[in-house]
Amino acid sequence: MNPIDLPPLHRAAVLVLLGALALGGAAGCSPAAESSPRSVQARESPPTRTPTATSASTSTDVGWVQLMTPMNQQAVKLLTLAAERAAEPRVRDFAVRLRTGQEAELVRLRALLTRMGLPGTDVHAGHDMPGMVTVRDLEAARAAEGSAFDRLVLAQIRDHLRQSAQVSRSEITSGGRADARELAAALVTARETSLAELERLPGAVRALG
Repeated sequence: MNPIDLPPLHRAAVLVLLGALALGGAAGCSPAAESSPRSVQARESPPTRTPTATSASTSTDVGWVQLMTPMNQQAVKLLTLAAERAAEPRVRDFAVRLRTGQEAELVRLRALLTRMGLPGTDVHAGHDMPGMVTVRDLEAARAAEGSAFDRLVLAQIRDHLRQSAQVSRSEITSGGRADARELAAALVTARETSLAELERLPGAVRALG
């Protein structure tokens, strides 16, 4: 079965994927072409070491883009609250800029989903995934005020940035599509910059420990 024909990943399956990605690989992440007998593959086309943007998507590519898209979508919701309600002006400014960056990433992630022939629906709706801003997180943020709100936002956004960077690094090393790996690299760079800035914000020491 071609990886892009796989049914939506359930919570347990994605947790396994995350664990595999964290170790720098994922089970079943060989390109679809490699599943053919070597003799047939050799007759059809010569092997290539550098997959292009049109290469067959691997399970790592599928898992990564289907996870990163809702992660960004949920983070944007929290950042929108922070841009409006953060008590510290520097936290508000940070939230505005980070939201802009995450929205720009979403445009690229959705375009990648389209190129891979994947649905734009959130296959992780209702799942409590590492680094995912949940409905409960958003409710807690809406109920918080002042410095308590700022601390909550900083802690949740740091978790989002760290987890998405970790998974994206594994896409870089284990993904099969050049366009997916290129986008993952851009995401990692952006997250490293944002994490460094976040940790210098007022209240970060108390919020992050």
